[in-house]
Amino acid sequence: MILTFFLLSLLVLFLDQWTGGWTTMHLFCVYRSSLKDPLFYIRLFGHVLGHASWDHFLNNMLLLLVVGPPMEEKYGSKPLLCGMVFTALVTGVLQCVLFPRSGLLGASGIVFMLIMLSSLAGFSGGIPVTMLLVAALYFGQQVYDIILVHDNVANFMHIVGGLCGTAFGLSLIHI
Repeated sequence: MILTFFLLSLLVLFLDQWTGGWTTMHLFCVYRSSLKDPLFYIRLFGHVLGHASWDHFLNNMLLLLVVGPPMEEKYGSKPLLCGMVFTALVTGVLQCVLFPRSGLLGASGIVFMLIMLSSLAGFSGGIPVTMLLVAALYFGQQVYDIILVHDNVANFMHIVGGLCGTAFGLSLIHI
């Protein structure tokens, strides 16, 4: 699953270059548009495969390839796919509702979902200290960036991805 996601993201980046950005803008970047547009639904889930540049791609994929395989081994491919699809849907919908004048693309929400999921990996009852530390550091950094750093990074969606990973991890533990 993780390697497939990596290869699909790489293919999307090549398509972006071959089409002068057309495929990314029309298929792999979610933004508010008509619900009658069938491409909206592709973008709603496909935005996690699109990346703005090689740097953006590499930053996301390095973390994905480090954190993802152990989570896939622990939880299985199908549950992990469900978590990734859920995170893509939640971040896509929230982007359209809360930030109607901008677009969202990239696997950061998925990566942070996996990071928070991995912080729950040793869960055996009670709240894991590792999860609390990761959450405090991670969420603190994202809030700091939202308040003080003005760039094109979707820090709010990073937080949403982390919350999705936490919720997903806790739901898997209680199954």
